[in-house]
Amino acid sequence: MRVLLSSTHRYPAFGEIGIGPHPKAFPSGSSFYIHDLLAQGLAELGHEVFYLLRNGAEAPAPAGVTLISEPVNDADILHTITFRDEDLIAARQSQRQPWVATCHLDLKARGMERRPVTGNWIFVSRMLAQAHDRDRYVLNGIDPARYIYSETKDDYFLFMSTMDWGAEKGLDEVLSLSAEMGFKLVIAGTGKDYESIRRVAEMCQQAGAEYVGDVKGQRKAELLAGAKAFLFPTKVVEAFGLGMVEALMSGTPVICSDRGACPEIISADVGFVCRDRGELMAAVNRVSEIPPRVCRDKAMRDFHYLRMAADYVAEYEKEIARNGH
Repeated sequence: MRVLLSSTHRYPAFGEIGIGPHPKAFPSGSSFYIHDLLAQGLAELGHEVFYLLRNGAEAPAPAGVTLISEPVNDADILHTITFRDEDLIAARQSQRQPWVATCHLDLKARGMERRPVTGNWIFVSRMLAQAHDRDRYVLNGIDPARYIYSETKDDYFLFMSTMDWGAEKGLDEVLSLSAEMGFKLVIAGTGKDYESIRRVAEMCQQAGAEYVGDVKGQRKAELLAGAKAFLFPTKVVEAFGLGMVEALMSGTPVICSDRGACPEIISADVGFVCRDRGELMAAVNRVSEIPPRVCRDKAMRDFHYLRMAADYVAEYEKEIARNGH
């Protein structure tokens, strides 16, 4: 299959070195990262991948992926990210050519609920699809080669998030838990401006937590692998929660809230889905009961990028058939 992937970021979305406590335009960039992994996975499955990047690339593409600056017209399908490359979608529609777009956001949480949702959208969790009265979804997948699996854990818990959304993702909660229960806490992530970073750094200092800012590559892999647990008491309707899956791939259990897709991603054998503060505290005390190997096995089975790519191919075939091609 000839697949035209498109995105507006500069490739690759995730570099090998984080920028620490400094701002960046896209503090998370997880949707772009998943698109990069999809390109890699599709090529490894034997498909011909053309990757249209409006902001170019600063590294070579994986084998089998051709980086392009102009769209190819004979692709079997276009796959983009919602609300991006709408000119490409319009062109495909005018020619009755198949296209799909992945939605990584809960539109209501972002104040975008009035935006029209089409049958071409594929969501990143079952919960997110159902929230928009749809049923098409493909769970995100990641590359195990980018993570370190470790059965030996250090004496700290890890919270990692975009700091522009720190409060919504549960930053206040984890700082409070750390102070009350006396465990070591590492906070990772950055924001779009120095003001939000300064505010987070001050909060961490007051609570006795270590703030490391943006981490990528080896440093990120080490932090995920060494943590006793990944803390994610998000207060928003979580669309997916990529950090939880990265933790599982590292053999690290997850303690999360019951919001959004969290119960869909985290089962009882790999972590604790908590309804309130009391359950969060109990989970912190019980996290050593979760075997790292079980976490890794689940991630390899359910959240591998090749599984994700294969699932998208199935969706491409449905869309092509739906268009009568």
